[in-house]
Amino acid sequence: MAIIEVVDLVKRYDRKVAVDGVSFTVDEGEIFGILGPNGAGKTTTVECVEGLRSPDGGTIRVDGLDPRRDRAELRTRLGVQLQQSELPDRIRVGEALDLYSSFYRDPADWRELLDRLGLGDRARTEYRRLSGGQKQRVSIALALIGKPRVAVLDELTTGLDPQARRDTWSLVEQVRDSGVTVVLVTHFMEEAERLCDRLALIDGGRLVAVDSPAGLVSRVNDEQTVRFRPTGPLDLELLRELPEVSRVEQHGSRVVVTGGGNLPHAVTAILARNHVVAADLRVEQADLDDAFIRLTGHALTE
Repeated sequence: MAIIEVVDLVKRYDRKVAVDGVSFTVDEGEIFGILGPNGAGKTTTVECVEGLRSPDGGTIRVDGLDPRRDRAELRTRLGVQLQQSELPDRIRVGEALDLYSSFYRDPADWRELLDRLGLGDRARTEYRRLSGGQKQRVSIALALIGKPRVAVLDELTTGLDPQARRDTWSLVEQVRDSGVTVVLVTHFMEEAERLCDRLALIDGGRLVAVDSPAGLVSRVNDEQTVRFRPTGPLDLELLRELPEVSRVEQHGSRVVVTGGGNLPHAVTAILARNHVVAADLRVEQADLDDAFIRLTGHALTE
């Protein structure tokens, strides 16, 4: 069941079309990613969904509400972590959560929320003394304080070190598991692939594709390559006869097998039956980077 519906969304700034006919739905209970390079129109799209910007065309419904007409009611159902948001340096974490909870009719218990997010011992800590990862946890807490049905997290892990980024990913999964639908705006491929049930690829203000990460990859190439060094004599015809195999090559001591389906299992099974061990085994296949390049004509960072 769709909790967000966006149909033919258009947003212009003077002569520049920032969002050009974008349409997608977000299903209740999923993590839905909006992926694209900086300047692609991702943030403008979600700001229209949040009611922070007025579209120039198209329709939006969030839990049945029009973000422009029903803005006050939407704030009770939608939690937002903005791309750029800061709190006063000297405000204490507990003070910030207490203040934000006063904006809602039935807020969450902010002390319990801090405990869930691993910040229970930081309630009296000034915001300026938090690490980057802790500040992002506070921003998630602020997005959840109103007990929303949908949380929009915009570029949540930008600027975080790898460990803090992975810790934050775990928190996002916890948010989804608590029953909150998550819209995640990102330009990190690994983040999108790890977290998102489905993805909307946006480039140059236009929607390129909507699918699961695996579905996007399979659109461009479901071919796999298995590379290994056999530890004993190997008749390559045994590999060529496998239905999963399309090509077998040998480069020095290494064998390279290309095909589809469950290629790694098929190759290792035939090797085991012939008492050959695959040393230095490596499996390669298309990933989300490859899909983005094939679908848009350029890399994400270009």
